[in-house]
Amino acid sequence: MRIDGFQNEMQAMMFEASATKPTATGQTVGADFGQLLNNAINNVNGLSKTSSDLQTRFDRGDADVSLSDVMIARNKSSVAFEATIQVRNKLVEAYKELMNMPV
Repeated sequence: MRIDGFQNEMQAMMFEASATKPTATGQTVGADFGQLLNNAINNVNGLSKTSSDLQTRFDRGDADVSLSDVMIARNKSSVAFEATIQVRNKLVEAYKELMNMPV
């Protein structure tokens, strides 16, 4: 088996994945998984802060915040957090599988 050819092919794939490509809609698509993950975690954090803020406002008697608003925000935050935990578990599981693969 030729290692040089395999290495060149892997480098070409890495370059192709890192390059941004225009789509049919005119948007560019990049393969920056770290940035996507960071954005998702920031979104979950924002939902949590919004939920906490609404709950605090409701507890203080703000007439603009209803109980249903608080409960909906709390459930959105909870679902997003649970989904984040599931993604984390899958990533850890995949990492463990990769580490246990024979070289």
